[in-house]
Amino acid sequence: MKANLWISAMLVAAACAGCGHRKASAPALQAKAAGTAIVVASGDKQLGSPGSQLPQPLVLQVNDDQGNTVTGAKVQISGPRGVVFDPAQVLTDDNGQATFKVTLGGISGRYELTASSQDAHGKTFTLTVAEFAAGYQQEVGYEVNQKYCSRCHNPDSTTEQVSNYDNLAVKPHSFSSGEVYNKFSDADLATVISHGGPAMNRSSLMPPYGWTLDKAEMQAVIAYIRLVSDPPYVVPGVVYGKH
Repeated sequence: MKANLWISAMLVAAACAGCGHRKASAPALQAKAAGTAIVVASGDKQLGSPGSQLPQPLVLQVNDDQGNTVTGAKVQISGPRGVVFDPAQVLTDDNGQATFKVTLGGISGRYELTASSQDAHGKTFTLTVAEFAAGYQQEVGYEVNQKYCSRCHNPDSTTEQVSNYDNLAVKPHSFSSGEVYNKFSDADLATVISHGGPAMNRSSLMPPYGWTLDKAEMQAVIAYIRLVSDPPYVVPGVVYGKH
């Protein structure tokens, strides 16, 4: 009996001793300066797999009224359920920039992230950026785009691929040009891809790919175009509700 009482006393003493050594919570992050606008420096509109960390960090910049960068401004970022940020809030560095690692949610689709900060009067200003989680079909569409489409539809040249955009008399639209492609049905896009631009009264510089791509690959390209569309593509006749 005495042994049991002694053990109980030791357990209580150990528990109480531990109470005094608990790690204090980190103090709230306090802004040291304030700006008036957030802009993207790099890392928006990236394509990743569901549940994966994006290959590049999202870098945002805080500017003042004159467009000068602001050091020490507090920037917070949030997004849909399932998206993880590291960190979720930070003070801008000496370049006025805030850097976040972003891990996408577990389902494919468009993820809109919102960054916020406050001006000198405590008024919140925000910026919304988009990142994309590609499912299998959309990933296939991206690969087909990289192999056949982007050399004309992407005006930017890279070391891996030199763009042909500047050599074309009629400039192709980027696949993210929702104001253009959202007006086309999936069947219309399939017709253009398969039979070339003239099939839909578009530029003859768009060649037919019906002999190059199979039906699944063409549908994959369309799925990719719908994913990266800006503004977002809305399926005709479908009502979207907010939860």
